[in-house]
Amino acid sequence: MPKLLVITPVKHICGVQVEMEKICATTYLDDPTVGEVIDIIQDYDALFTNPNKSKVFIGEEVINAAKKLKVICTASTGTNHIDKEYAQENSIPILSLTEEREVINRISSTAEHAFALTMTSLRNIISGHNDVLNGKWDYEKFIGRQMDGLTIGVIGYGRLGALYANYCLALGSRVIVYDPYTKVDSVNIEQVNDVDLLLQKSDVISFHVHVTDETKSMVNKDWLGLMKPDILLVNTSRGEIIDESELVQFLSENVNARIATDVLADEICNREKSPLLNYAKESKQVIITPHIGGMTREAQEIAYNHAAKLLIEFFKKEK
Repeated sequence: MPKLLVITPVKHICGVQVEMEKICATTYLDDPTVGEVIDIIQDYDALFTNPNKSKVFIGEEVINAAKKLKVICTASTGTNHIDKEYAQENSIPILSLTEEREVINRISSTAEHAFALTMTSLRNIISGHNDVLNGKWDYEKFIGRQMDGLTIGVIGYGRLGALYANYCLALGSRVIVYDPYTKVDSVNIEQVNDVDLLLQKSDVISFHVHVTDETKSMVNKDWLGLMKPDILLVNTSRGEIIDESELVQFLSENVNARIATDVLADEICNREKSPLLNYAKESKQVIITPHIGGMTREAQEIAYNHAAKLLIEFFKKEK
């Protein structure tokens, strides 16, 4: 029986352990360090992971220690927590949900979280709540914005971008989209071919893109310089699409600008050094959640159980 090392919490997710243990002798490490994984991975045939919460980047150090490793399985669409090129060089396939369209089309959690971050920031909910706990009861500091008076820019019109756009439409917002690889099929949504137009016109910009050479650090001083001084940025995709140092500089110069994010650049290996995280400790312009966009009971049950089935299918073919 192949040996499986699980380095992400799964015991709370209905059915996952049962699926994994059908075919693998399984060891569970809920939140290990890289060192803890390296210490034991030489004995395992498979590795099961997820980027949320994880401190482990599966790169050269881990792969070199994994002498018997035959497969890496991640219960996620994103794979930037894995050195894909190095895994390929070592003939280790990666099983992910990236192309599992029928499965991921059932998961709306991340788009819902992007919308929740939007509303939380626009209505100053966290600051207002904290003020009440401090004995205050004054609305003037927390006057917000109404969705049907705003232009919402959506960058990336895949599954999640389309869901988010429709949530905003339902509240009466004007929605404009930039995605050079997808045609928008809604008569109520404006698609622009020039991203500069979206940057200039939007009151809120929400990002729904994968990390590629094209998107890495695309939110930089050039893009920021085109935005409104009271822009709200919403990021539930990946932290690497934003140059955090240049964003912090922009926020410090535009006190009414804000960001609500579920991700940070290099959040797995160097989260504590994040310029945005450190700026958030002294500024109310930033809301950060700990990569919980896809972390609902329903989404986890769908995603993790399907990832476990992919792993089972892999070892059945091996036999």
